[in-house]
Amino acid sequence: MIEETARVIAVDEPGFAWVETERKTACGTCSVNKGCGTSVIAKLFGQRRTQVRVIDPVGVTLGDEVIIGLEESALVRGSLAIYILPLVCLLIGAALGQWLWAGYGELPVVLAGLAGLAAGLGAVGGFTRRIRRDPRYQPVVVRRLGPPVIRVHGVLAP
Repeated sequence: MIEETARVIAVDEPGFAWVETERKTACGTCSVNKGCGTSVIAKLFGQRRTQVRVIDPVGVTLGDEVIIGLEESALVRGSLAIYILPLVCLLIGAALGQWLWAGYGELPVVLAGLAGLAAGLGAVGGFTRRIRRDPRYQPVVVRRLGPPVIRVHGVLAP
């Protein structure tokens, strides 16, 4: 299970909560962070916060620091669907266009490839709609870390 630290920002319907995570890079622990392109990009974009709806079997409250988790298999399947499927459909469309319209130049091949890409993106849209509420693809609160922390005007107060 892939785990991340988060803070509860809202308690939704029973069994669900909204949490906020902060994206981090490992650049601070790397010995070459000053001369690395990844470090420069991370500093440029800063640490962004992401809000996620999670399944809450623990019973969290507003301000709790929690560990959320997502199964590796769900991450791999989702990543394959989102990144690989459109690319494969583009290549299949282009190959099909080359086979069907071999003597007509490159334009039909390009258009067939774009049609394949559009079909792949449509399939990804269908996949995301199907898994949106599937618990296997939802992050879950694994455990609570400590006492609630409430942010008041940019100041942390216990």
